[in-house]
Amino acid sequence: MGKLLPVILALLGLGAGAGAGFMLRPAPESAAQTSHEDAAVDCAAPAHEAAEPELPAPTTPPAYVKLPNQFIVPIMGEKTVESTVIVSLSLEVTEGSQEAVFALEPKLRDTFLRVLFDHANAGGFDGNFLLSARLDDLRKALLEAAVTSVGPSIRDVLIVDLVKQQV
Repeated sequence: MGKLLPVILALLGLGAGAGAGFMLRPAPESAAQTSHEDAAVDCAAPAHEAAEPELPAPTTPPAYVKLPNQFIVPIMGEKTVESTVIVSLSLEVTEGSQEAVFALEPKLRDTFLRVLFDHANAGGFDGNFLLSARLDDLRKALLEAAVTSVGPSIRDVLIVDLVKQQV
């Protein structure tokens, strides 16, 4: 009986896990699409819950501008620098706007440094700073700053390298 009890408990745990997996599995693709389409037809979403409008697909292929120098961001402790974060960025821009971006590079670097310093001061580089949500927040802030500084020719900001070094 003593040797049989662990086997019975293992089988019960396996059965419970399989049952939970069966009950919580995602709906089949076609059924999910049908129910989503029915819901969209049957009821209109309230104005405050409206989905963000989809941006039209770009008509021209993008061009890329690699910013030539890295960004060095000190991470401050109580009284001293505890570590530094080194970031390399590239920009996805509309075709033909590369020269304009290079002409505005000093202004763009200043803007990016402000965003990176704010991110560091808010604790964005503390702990597990490589979480997708944290990096998405940083990319979004960098993109907003780039569009504000340069204009709508900036399509995206790409984080090419990101390294944190302890001092």
